[in-house]
Amino acid sequence: MNSRISTPRVPAHHEFAMAFTSSPRGARLARRLVAHRLDVWGHPYGGRVNDAVTLITAELAANAVRHGHVAGRDFHVRLLHGTDTVRVEVTDTRAERVPLLSGQEPPGDAESGRGLLIVAGLAARWAVAPREGAPGKTVWAEVSR
Repeated sequence: MNSRISTPRVPAHHEFAMAFTSSPRGARLARRLVAHRLDVWGHPYGGRVNDAVTLITAELAANAVRHGHVAGRDFHVRLLHGTDTVRVEVTDTRAERVPLLSGQEPPGDAESGRGLLIVAGLAARWAVAPREGAPGKTVWAEVSR
């Protein structure tokens, strides 16, 4: 699912949230901390949920750095562990650059353009919502537990 809708609230048993510098290093750190947090919450490294949510986080964080970067602004990651789903939200400050899923794979020699296809394939659902309380957007995805 890819649409501009409000971000539904997910009752969370556990929550992790952090701001990261809008750089490749920040994106890498976000991915590693999400994997670690999931392991602590009972989804071990190498398990289906940990692998899927970590890969989704990597793609969304990389997009936030590449397409959502505003000088001097961080991107934010929020991880929610609910009863039935694990949800990751990545927020950046670029409201005018909303990702669209075309459903078509880029040409074989293209170096980018496959990240949201990966997100769509791994997530039970995902969408884009306006950032609450400030300019920007939140891209979120949920993985069934």
